[in-house]
Amino acid sequence: DFLQWHLTAPGYLKKWHLAVFHKTDTSNKMVGFISAIPVHIIAGGNKIDLVEINFLCVSEQYRTKRLAPVLIKEITRRVNLENIWQAVYTSGTLLPKPFCTTRYHHRNINLQKLLDVNFTHLNPKLNLSRAKQIYKLPKELTLTGLRKMEKQDVKAVYLLLNKYLSKFDIKAYYSEEEVEHWFVPRDKVVYSYVIEDNNEEITDFISFYLLPSSILKHHSHKTLYAAYSFFNIPNKYTIKELFKNALILAKNLDFDVFNALDIMDNESCFKHLLFGKGDGSLKYYFYNYAYPQINTNELGIVLM
Repeated sequence: DFLQWHLTAPGYLKKWHLAVFHKTDTSNKMVGFISAIPVHIIAGGNKIDLVEINFLCVSEQYRTKRLAPVLIKEITRRVNLENIWQAVYTSGTLLPKPFCTTRYHHRNINLQKLLDVNFTHLNPKLNLSRAKQIYKLPKELTLTGLRKMEKQDVKAVYLLLNKYLSKFDIKAYYSEEEVEHWFVPRDKVVYSYVIEDNNEEITDFISFYLLPSSILKHHSHKTLYAAYSFFNIPNKYTIKELFKNALILAKNLDFDVFNALDIMDNESCFKHLLFGKGDGSLKYYFYNYAYPQINTNELGIVLM
């Protein structure tokens, strides 16, 4: 469901879903994949129509066959045929040269499960009972007028989102059609909420998406349910209040952990809400577009 949502973004082309198969008399196995979807970015005041490259993967036993360069070369050719010459992508690997280096921060929700599967470790100064008490979240939301986003809210969210993103140096630009696709809630995929005041005006916005991971070789836990922060737009309330309620929503939906990048205004609330810094970085890159390095708080793009 997550891949279906991501790969069918408005303006997508099936030929940008590129796979390599190993065909034999008895099987037809997919051994490599890469994808592109159209995105619109404003960088330093210049609007660029480009593609987001994502989900590059090669089966382990085929990684000595140099499939990845072939996939990258072919997706580049197919994108160029549509007169698009730039791309944006992320990688944990350091390549020449990222325009922004970000880091994930993690907020424990189901602490016992995260300890069981070695996702996190207990501070030596804390026992388990005390740690659970520290990370405990309330059940009740604290914001008045908070409700699930509906299709009728698309126009208001479109205006709110693009106004908020306008203050960042590099940011995504969304059409109303794209706002509907990316943010109207889909069960077990994307969760979006608006805050409505007494005049029925949409003032603030909260969103996150589900990216489940398989847990290997564990006797009882099979899946880790991780919520990833998407866009949180403060106006009437602070970013800290929005994140706190996003955590409560995620807990009530039985998520195990809440992840967020230190981009936009996010980092300002991490310490107060007990987010821990991840041990790896995520680098943002342009293809065929030169841009000076920026700070994380100047970046308004979320790539999955």
